[in-house]
Amino acid sequence: MRIENSFVPAEGIGEGRERSLWESGILTWDEFDSERAPLGPKTGERVESFVAEALERLDDGDARYFGERFPAGETWRFYENFRDEAVFFDIETTGLDAHREDVTTVSFTRDGETTTLIRGENLTAAALREQFRDAPLVVSFNGKQFDVPFLEDNFDVSVDAPHLDLMYPCRRVDLTGGLKSIEAAVGIDRDRPDLSGRDAVRLWYRYARDGDDDALDTLVSYNRDDTENLRNLADVVARRLHDDSLGAIADQSPGIPDPLA
Repeated sequence: MRIENSFVPAEGIGEGRERSLWESGILTWDEFDSERAPLGPKTGERVESFVAEALERLDDGDARYFGERFPAGETWRFYENFRDEAVFFDIETTGLDAHREDVTTVSFTRDGETTTLIRGENLTAAALREQFRDAPLVVSFNGKQFDVPFLEDNFDVSVDAPHLDLMYPCRRVDLTGGLKSIEAAVGIDRDRPDLSGRDAVRLWYRYARDGDDDALDTLVSYNRDDTENLRNLADVVARRLHDDSLGAIADQSPGIPDPLA
């Protein structure tokens, strides 16, 4: 599924009417023809108006425009278009309260490269802003409720790019629970499957209190695994959502490689 397959941002188009368009053979914006579309004249005009503007915005790479136009639950449709430039991120903290606890490490994966920022070393507001700068799409797991509030409260940074929080599309394909359990359910491996968020807190205090560099190395490795696995999970989930929507009608394969193949 690509942005260009999506008609739901147009006024008067819900998932049912979008499905009717696909079933009539109109699979992309370029193929839209109001005369053969199964829509009334006014709705057809609205779709034509949306398509004209959306094509121009897509040429400009204006992901924020689509973030404002698409329903919140459909951000996964951006993923194929912006996959190579997307920023996958995950944080570790000393606890669950963003007002009282500290962020210890933050890892970012973009275009196959991972960077980790560490409290007391290079974890600063300026460094965070630089990592998020120009990101067309950010990807997390439970980041809307946890990671972003922590970063905003601790560093006064704003994460304003379109945000694909994988916890929600995972639920749409019957993948529930935490990130580690979902990884195991779909067959995504990690180096240290025995570690948890509680272990991450203990590792940080072993480093901060006792100077245990090995504990910090383990914490950083754990945090990096989280972000690197987010891309694999996003690939799996986007492929399944494609198969359940456009793929079920047009018999089109998703344009995202299968990370489990």
